[in-house]
Amino acid sequence: MDLDLSALADTLAAWEVAPASLTYAPVGFGDHHWTARTADGRRWFVTVADLAHKPYCGAGVEAAREGLRRAMDTAAALNADAGLDFVVAPLRTASSTASSGATVRRLGDRYAVSVFPYLDASAGRFGQELPPEHRRLLVERLAVLHRTPAPAATPVHRPGLPDRTPLEAALREPLDAFAPDSGPYAERCRALLTDSARGLRHRLGEFDERTARLIRQAPTPVVTHGEPHPGNVLDPGGRNLLVDWDTVALAVPERDLWLCSPDPDDLTRYEELTGHRPDRDRLTYYALRWAFDDVAACLDVFRAPHAATPDTAQAWEGLTGAVAQLNV
Repeated sequence: MDLDLSALADTLAAWEVAPASLTYAPVGFGDHHWTARTADGRRWFVTVADLAHKPYCGAGVEAAREGLRRAMDTAAALNADAGLDFVVAPLRTASSTASSGATVRRLGDRYAVSVFPYLDASAGRFGQELPPEHRRLLVERLAVLHRTPAPAATPVHRPGLPDRTPLEAALREPLDAFAPDSGPYAERCRALLTDSARGLRHRLGEFDERTARLIRQAPTPVVTHGEPHPGNVLDPGGRNLLVDWDTVALAVPERDLWLCSPDPDDLTRYEELTGHRPDRDRLTYYALRWAFDDVAACLDVFRAPHAATPDTAQAWEGLTGAVAQLNV
C-alpha cells in the first residue's frame, strides 16, 4: 500500500488528534484501518478509504470521494440529529460549531480519511448466523432506521450494477480478460469463468429483468444501511451497533432485509413495526445483486497486478462462492 503514515498522522490534526502511535488493524475488506493512540492514552479508530474501489469510482476518483462524503455526512446526521445511537458515525473535524466540521479529509489523490470513536467491542463475521433474539434486535434496529427521515446528504441507490462493462467483457471473452502475468489467481479466474460464463450470462439476463421490474414499480425509498450483516455489527450479542456506513442510501427496505434475516417471523416483526410487508421478489433481487457485485469486485482485483496475500485469498473465496451461488 503506497501510503505515507506520517502524512496520515498529519491529516489527523484536523480532528485535533496527535497520535503517539498508529497501530494497523487488519479488519474488514477493502479499506485500511488503524487505531490511533495519543500520549494521554485516548484512542480513535481511523479508516483510510481506497477511492479506486468505492461506489461511484467508475465516474472517477472525485466522484467516489464525493459519494463517500455524502455517506459519512448521512451517518453523522443519523447519529447526532436523528438520535440513532446505534449508528457508529464518523467524527467531524474541529471547527467553530460541532455540526460544521468535515467527516472526510483528502489524503493524496487516491485516499480519504475518516475518524471514528474507538469502541471496545468485537464485531460479528460475515455469514455468521445470529441467535434468534439477536437477529430480532437487528431487525428492530433496521425498522427504526427505515422510519427515520432521510438527512439531506443521503445518496440515492440506483438499481442495477454500478459498473458492469468489465464484468460483461469477462463473461464474453474469459480467456482474454486476465493477463497471465497479472498474478497467481489469473489462470484460476480464466478457468472458472470459462466453465461458468454461460450460466452467469443467463443469470445476468434474469437480473436485468428484475431490475426493470423494480424500476417500473417505483416503490417509496427509505434510508438503508446497505450491508447490515453480522460483520458490520459491533457487539452482536448486546448493543447491536451498526458500523460501515459507506453504502448508506435511499432504497427499498428489502435492500437491507434480505441480508439481515431470512426468518419469516423476523419479517413479520418488521411489518408490525413499520407497516411495510417485505416483498419476496425484491428480497431475491437484492440477493442476486449482491452476488454479482461480489463477482465484479473480485474480478477487478484479479485483473490488476496482484500477489498471494490474505486479501487476495479472501477475494478468491468470495469469487468462487458467488459464482457457485449464481450457478445454482
